[in-house]
Amino acid sequence: ENNLTSVTEFFLIGFQGRRNIRFFLFSLLLCIICCTLCGNLLIIVLVSTSRSLHTPMYFFISQLSINDILLTLDIVPLMLHVLLRNGAVITFTNCITQFFFFCTSEAFECLLLTVMSYDRCVAICNPLRYSTIMTYGYCIKLIIFCWLTGFFIVTMDTLTLLVLQFCGGKNIIDHFFCDLVPLLGIACSGTYLVELEVTTLGPPVLCIPLIIIFISYTKIISAIIKIPSNISRQKAFSTCSSHLIVVSIFYCSLFSVYVVPTKGQTLTISKILSLVYTVFTPFINPIIYSLKNKDILKAVQKNFLSNP
Repeated sequence: ENNLTSVTEFFLIGFQGRRNIRFFLFSLLLCIICCTLCGNLLIIVLVSTSRSLHTPMYFFISQLSINDILLTLDIVPLMLHVLLRNGAVITFTNCITQFFFFCTSEAFECLLLTVMSYDRCVAICNPLRYSTIMTYGYCIKLIIFCWLTGFFIVTMDTLTLLVLQFCGGKNIIDHFFCDLVPLLGIACSGTYLVELEVTTLGPPVLCIPLIIIFISYTKIISAIIKIPSNISRQKAFSTCSSHLIVVSIFYCSLFSVYVVPTKGQTLTISKILSLVYTVFTPFINPIIYSLKNKDILKAVQKNFLSNP
């Protein structure tokens, strides 16, 4: 124990490569973060200012946009710094803080996507009672529940992580942000308790929401099939297709990294997969929800394109 020096900072390697390749990645990610922030801010502004979008569905979409902005600001600025400098130093406190907010954001999104599927299920399966069930107060309670639950689960993981010891000569993280797996890989003390807690809490956090989403869409599909009008069926399905795409991208990327990683999976592949849910998902979410959404397109036209 006397030979263990307390670590005060880590060195993030990020993506190693030639300077021109790193500069290209830097420029690409900088464009993506700008588009991500603008796209999600646009949705938040539209939902806040357009009365036609004052519905539970768009309220939850705006909450997803807020979460995507928080996730982007937590991960991408440091990632850009790592690319530009071919590595970067991060203090132990900042590393744990980044890990905490990253995990809280991911846990919140898992729960929020579940709430959004429940909202669509009520809207399609029980349309006459939809307005009385999905009241504004109830929606607020659901969002608070998602944040508090994610916060509680991640706090437990973070406190367990703080118990680990890190050696002074083993503080290089081969990643572009402070994620759990790289941190466990450089720990000098035993990681059994952390791995046990992650194994105990991780699958339920991912799988229970996914099961609820599956049940919700089973009911939704059954209800849509019973709708006699083709136009009504298409309209009902179109309100759910965007959410299904977002759920598929989010869960496939998470499962590929944390649940079923292959033994031959290289660090480079792991980093690329991590980019999907840390950079690509927040970028693509506003595009998916707005590209074919007539209500949002009308709100854009009314607020920004109409003649004064």
